[in-house]
Amino acid sequence: MVSVVRSMADTLADAADPTRWLELLSASLPQAESDLLSRAFAAARELYRGKVLASTGEDLFSHAVSAAAIVADLNLLTDAIVATLLFAVPDQRAEWQEWMTENFGQTVTVLVDGVGGVRRITELARIDKLETPEERARQAETMRKMLLAMVADIRVVLIKLAWRTQTMHYLPHVHDEAVRRAIATETLDLFAPLANRLGVWQIKWELEDLGFRHTEPDSYKKIAKLLDERRLERIDYIGRVLDTLRGELKAAGVKAEVAGRPKHIFSIWKKMKKKKLDFTELYDIRAVRILVDKLPDCYTALGIIHGMWQPIPGEFDDYISHPKANNYRSLHTAVIGPEDKALEVQIRTFEMHEHAEFGVAAHWRYKEGGKGDAQYEEKISWLRQLLDWREEMSDREGLAEAFKTELFSDTIYVLTPQGRVLALPHGATPIDFAYAIHSGLGNRCRGAKVEGQIVPLSTPLQNGQRVEVLTAKEGGPSVNWLHDGWVKSHRAISKIRQYIRLQNADTVRETGKQLFERELARHPHLQPNLGALAEKLGYAKMDELYGAMGHGELSVRAVANAILSFAPPPPADVEPESIIRASRGGHDAGGILIEGVDNLMTVLAKCCKPAPPDAVVGFVTKGRGISIHRTNCLTLKRLSADVPERLISAGWGDQKSSVFPIDIEVVSLDRGGLLRDISDVLSREKLNLIAVHTLSRDMRAKMRFTVEVRQVQDISRVLARMMELPGVTDARRV
Repeated sequence: MVSVVRSMADTLADAADPTRWLELLSASLPQAESDLLSRAFAAARELYRGKVLASTGEDLFSHAVSAAAIVADLNLLTDAIVATLLFAVPDQRAEWQEWMTENFGQTVTVLVDGVGGVRRITELARIDKLETPEERARQAETMRKMLLAMVADIRVVLIKLAWRTQTMHYLPHVHDEAVRRAIATETLDLFAPLANRLGVWQIKWELEDLGFRHTEPDSYKKIAKLLDERRLERIDYIGRVLDTLRGELKAAGVKAEVAGRPKHIFSIWKKMKKKKLDFTELYDIRAVRILVDKLPDCYTALGIIHGMWQPIPGEFDDYISHPKANNYRSLHTAVIGPEDKALEVQIRTFEMHEHAEFGVAAHWRYKEGGKGDAQYEEKISWLRQLLDWREEMSDREGLAEAFKTELFSDTIYVLTPQGRVLALPHGATPIDFAYAIHSGLGNRCRGAKVEGQIVPLSTPLQNGQRVEVLTAKEGGPSVNWLHDGWVKSHRAISKIRQYIRLQNADTVRETGKQLFERELARHPHLQPNLGALAEKLGYAKMDELYGAMGHGELSVRAVANAILSFAPPPPADVEPESIIRASRGGHDAGGILIEGVDNLMTVLAKCCKPAPPDAVVGFVTKGRGISIHRTNCLTLKRLSADVPERLISAGWGDQKSSVFPIDIEVVSLDRGGLLRDISDVLSREKLNLIAVHTLSRDMRAKMRFTVEVRQVQDISRVLARMMELPGVTDARRV
């Protein structure tokens, strides 16, 4: 579990005397890093002299030192501490990047620049401008994802969390209640949940309690009063309980790790509100956790707890025997502990704890509520593990490299002129942005401004950019947007096709015909039969094919592949057809025509999976009858090289009631929902899927499907449909 080594109070007490803080920290660093920190400290003090933060009026240098002290306790390396001290330099000095790189290094410059980007986004995308709680919740969740996606180094987010923590500690000195409430609301909506999902617990608790203090002051005071002890006294109580537990568990021979904390005010209020409980009905104001190696030790530890202190009736839950929906497993009990105070105890194995903290069905999502996103949660799990390992890594250069992340590069986040954040697929253009807002806006889109500059509609957008759509009063989208690859999102592609489909059918067919003829002209050496070409792509006639191209349903790439398939095959070293023995006609019981012999046992070869109307040939096996191969089967060529006399002519008989398994292969960029989309295509074409094999590597997926067909032509339309799926680069029969 990620935690701050010391209490926040100790950290900020040190930072209250900046010079003393610098001396204490420098003494623990290598000389080169100590010198770097000292230079940054001196530069910040000089640049910030007499300056205050515009949002709160806090002295800028004091704020920087206090935030840097928090970052230092997070063990994020000296570069991050220096970047925190220098966070406001871009506002104080022209051409700051060259100066900072020269004096403090490229890494510090990148961190400061990233923090500036985060600050800009949070200022533009104000959550408090939205009217309903639902809109605020959606905006906050999108912004949390955006902040993680737009940084190249995860320390940027942690530095921002440290700044916000210091701002919240200073907030009582701000006289304007509206300002206090706005900052506190943003903290609870955006920054505290972000700290929660990254596992930075001490910052999470501080942000929640301090934010709650200003958004619900009456409830805060009421709960604080009901907590009849001061926080430090509760911490001391937990410390004494932990010492007792460690002694008893050791005496019983149970190897365990014991930790605890007093429950903070905000979580008490949330639990009271969620479960509609009175304060007197809460038994987990003080809580400890016991982690053991083996499952039996969980119940041994439970017996020790119940032997030491009296259990509270009705407060025992066995989530090991009966796990929660997200597979969370643990024993929970509440007892009357020392001094007759209620105490909650959680007991689980290290493996159970690791699943709760880092598992894909993440416990943080369970706690926050809302819909889950398995891919996103898996990436968060990796970040949590990275931040957990940082305490144990001795390789400082390796740790610095590990902080760099591109986990969230499959999605970008951009802003509307009003500050609304939109999530789009990587590579999205202003067209995708327009359709994400409204289909009518997308249909009339004719241009765009990015950061105030007019750009082409084909321009890929970047994280954090502010985009404005330029529209025409009339007109609609162009099918060329699809064929030229200017559109990436499912929504935009669907809306463009829908619009084009509603237009004049003759115009659409003419557009498709022009696209087809243009592609055909690129292959002057090929003269395919147009009827056969249409059939190969799954259309009864060319007019239907033209219409599909005009609507954008059939891609130019799929047509090009079909045209190329009419190219004559290269000469083969061995032509099985030339050495097949001719004999009298006959057929087997399975509908395969075998020349020369009646009713022989035949089996379709698994290596090439022939199906009508493939040209086929038989190969006489030893003891398994005749195996039927496609004539171009490589395995057949290898088998017949030494025994060509075993080849025998074969053909298809009456197959009206038969189905045949064939293999198709799909190559695509790996993405969420890919397998579902392919399955939908097979389902719509009424093909039975009997086997799937997938392999993902380096963000690319290669999938092989075995489906049952009556004729090979059945698969042509399916392959064309699969080529239309986002990310698919190839779909073919194996």
